[in-house]
Amino acid sequence: MQREVEEKSRYAVVAAVQLPSVSDSEFEASLSELRELAKTLGYEVVRTFVQKRSNFDTTAYLGVGKRQEIRNFMNNEPTEFEEIVANPHSWNIDTILVDHEISPSQARNLEKEAGCEVMDRTMVILEIFHRNARSRAARAQVEIARLGYMAPRLREAAKLAGPQGRQRSGVGGRGGGESHTELDRRKIRDRIAELQQEIITMDVERKTQRARRQERQGFAGVALVGYTNAGKSTLMRALTGSEVLVANKLFATLDTTVRALHPESVPRVLVSDTVGFIKNLPHGLVASFKSTLEEALDASLLLHVIDASDPGFERQLEVTDGVLEEIGANVVPRIRVFNKIDHVGDATAQAEREAALRTQYPDCVVMSAHRPDEVAKLRQTIVAFFQRDLVEAELFLPWSAQQLRGEIYASCQVLEEYSDSEGAFFRVRGEPNAVKNLREQFSQVL
Repeated sequence: MQREVEEKSRYAVVAAVQLPSVSDSEFEASLSELRELAKTLGYEVVRTFVQKRSNFDTTAYLGVGKRQEIRNFMNNEPTEFEEIVANPHSWNIDTILVDHEISPSQARNLEKEAGCEVMDRTMVILEIFHRNARSRAARAQVEIARLGYMAPRLREAAKLAGPQGRQRSGVGGRGGGESHTELDRRKIRDRIAELQQEIITMDVERKTQRARRQERQGFAGVALVGYTNAGKSTLMRALTGSEVLVANKLFATLDTTVRALHPESVPRVLVSDTVGFIKNLPHGLVASFKSTLEEALDASLLLHVIDASDPGFERQLEVTDGVLEEIGANVVPRIRVFNKIDHVGDATAQAEREAALRTQYPDCVVMSAHRPDEVAKLRQTIVAFFQRDLVEAELFLPWSAQQLRGEIYASCQVLEEYSDSEGAFFRVRGEPNAVKNLREQFSQVL
């Protein structure tokens, strides 16, 4: 209970510079995304400060005037342009969230002037990943990303620390003396190499387990991909009937979750939910999380989930398509699923949006994961995709081998069953290899 009270009392302000190359719509979309990231961290954003500049201020990111405006707001001092209508001190604001990646010196100078902590966009995302990673692989990947973020900042941070951070004696160091910065950077490089080796080992183990599972079960894989908070986890829950985490937060889940399509089909389909994408995701994080996206590479079908209620959904498409191409998953067959159509408005607005989407994307699926009939239609579409290559055959099982009936129902879809004095006949639909294996097994008991 105490934790909930503390999270509710956390307040922040957002600060951002709009460069000439960034359109108003792109700028606002990025700000909205940062506010959602802040929400995921437990912050309530009480004010947004924006400034148009030709470039970032090298001293403290924002210009002098905007920094003064923030300081006045923190001190509850009205400016000449507006009146403060609420008391910031009652909010207990202790963090400024910056919508870019900034240097340690810029962050430190901004902190000094504003009197509170400064977190840039990359640090915010890293902190969310750090909190939400659960598996050993995800935690290792997050640590690599965090160390990669720290490494290039150590030199500049050492300058801010003064002479004591620059040089250490030769005792225990290298040569005539190794700086604290060089030593720390070497330790980071060694730790990253160690973690990368651990991930390689875990990847080999995971691929071996996956190969055994595919061979044993007649695997057909579907991977949910798309922008974070597009409703992937809700759709996963609806398709599989499983209890997976559903939260209205960005990056609520980082670890890949795999569940069977429910009701189960022939062939048996496994559905996986992958980590969501985001605009301006630091490249180091994309590289570190490639293993969590490997379910998309191994899948036979991708469900690209898009938030139909987001006016900027085309940006979602662009981000996801770009990352899928980067990891080599752009060649996997894909169905575009426009989710959250029930968030668009009334019935008329929903019908208009659906018509527009189907015109622009003729093969797409428009639905809400909260409507069982629409989930059922999507399930039928998925099953039909995997049944395209199935074959129909007739199998005969003598009465003396009826203990093998269960294997028929487990491996194939039984379309018809009848019998005579010799045994039972089954007309089945299944994967060619499954039917072939059953024929060979039954021939041994004839």
